[in-house]
Amino acid sequence: MKAFMPAGRRRLAKSVVATVALGILLTGCGGTSATTPSSSAAAVDPASAEGAKGNISICGGKDASGIHKNTTAAFNKAHPGMTAKYTEIGSTTDEARTQAVQRLEGKSTECDIFMTDVIWTAEFASQGWLLDQTMLVEGIKDRLIPSTVKAVEYQDKYWATPFYTNAGLVYYLKDKVAKPKTWQQLYQEAAKAPGNGLVYQGKQYEGLTVNFLELLYSAGGEVLNDKGEVVVDNDTTRKVINFMADGIKNGSADKAVLTYNEDPTRLAYESGNFGYQRNWPHVYRLLNATKLAGKFDVAPLPSFDGSAKASGVLGGWNFSISAFSTNPAAAVAYINFATTPDWQKHVAMDNSQAPVNEAAYSAPEVLAKMPFAQQLLDSVKGAKPRPVSPVYPQISQAINKNVYSVLSGTATADEAVKKMAEEIETAKASF
Repeated sequence: MKAFMPAGRRRLAKSVVATVALGILLTGCGGTSATTPSSSAAAVDPASAEGAKGNISICGGKDASGIHKNTTAAFNKAHPGMTAKYTEIGSTTDEARTQAVQRLEGKSTECDIFMTDVIWTAEFASQGWLLDQTMLVEGIKDRLIPSTVKAVEYQDKYWATPFYTNAGLVYYLKDKVAKPKTWQQLYQEAAKAPGNGLVYQGKQYEGLTVNFLELLYSAGGEVLNDKGEVVVDNDTTRKVINFMADGIKNGSADKAVLTYNEDPTRLAYESGNFGYQRNWPHVYRLLNATKLAGKFDVAPLPSFDGSAKASGVLGGWNFSISAFSTNPAAAVAYINFATTPDWQKHVAMDNSQAPVNEAAYSAPEVLAKMPFAQQLLDSVKGAKPRPVSPVYPQISQAINKNVYSVLSGTATADEAVKKMAEEIETAKASF
């Protein structure tokens, strides 16, 4: 992910007073601060959805799976007094983020809801760009998976509502390799014979950050502690990076992974020349349309060495209501609809995405189309967020750049970890 520093980093956008008349309750008082967004943020009133009317605009990235097309169509049919429209504002995650930031910095009223990546919450909230959804989330969080709720929290408030989530999985060819219990076992099995190897996202971008954190978290490591302090410079981090680098050197992982993001990983695996693949849940449907159909199985991510609990890294997309929305009441109504237990089943059945509603995973109609739902649920429930910080893009770049330097053989783990910690400290100091 490219580093990006919004021009308004050290200021908060002022709340829009007109939102009071649209079902918004103002919370807090006093001065504003870049580290205390809740002091002046407006909070949505869940009751405002009753009787809501008019148009609502949802803005986000490319709707490749059709999930937004399906959701808006179903919402419009169920709510004849409102019309929801989805607008693509970027073909990639980075483009969607850049376009969202430009609109929010300009206080644009074009978008009522922004689809926000889980890693954007702290940054957008700290700028005063979002309405506080604490009361809304509190009212429905009993039907949401706890880890997905944690991903929309910043400074003890909820700034978005989860829509669909994500967590990495291991795909393995049943006639070649065994279901992995630890990363060590997986790498050993992958190195045994040609055709057993592992492919994953090793290109220098956000995907490498995620792949690295999956191993680091499973080894008991952290980047930031609960106080937000940088704690990545330690032996656990060095051990994990060396483990990944050794895997490439000894052939457990194909060296080509250094050029792979998600799709090249999938395509390489579809060749049948590899035993393991680390990828996202949507790949299941795509693999079943290839010659590998019936030959592979799915497992949750393993633990690092059995001494710590296995942990994935939470992905997914959330509904954030713009502080400059002209129809926040309709936004609340739309969010209520999209997070109902019934619609959450469609999230899985029709779009191969991971629901944020736990009950959906055990629904017979979901299991018929997503038989690995229990493994996916285990991965999501055990997943942890990426480091929560308003400068996460810079933190991620410090991680993937330095991990890549070791995997590609241009730096030692000791050099890379020290530099990673220094760059993260610098990023934090810039806010």
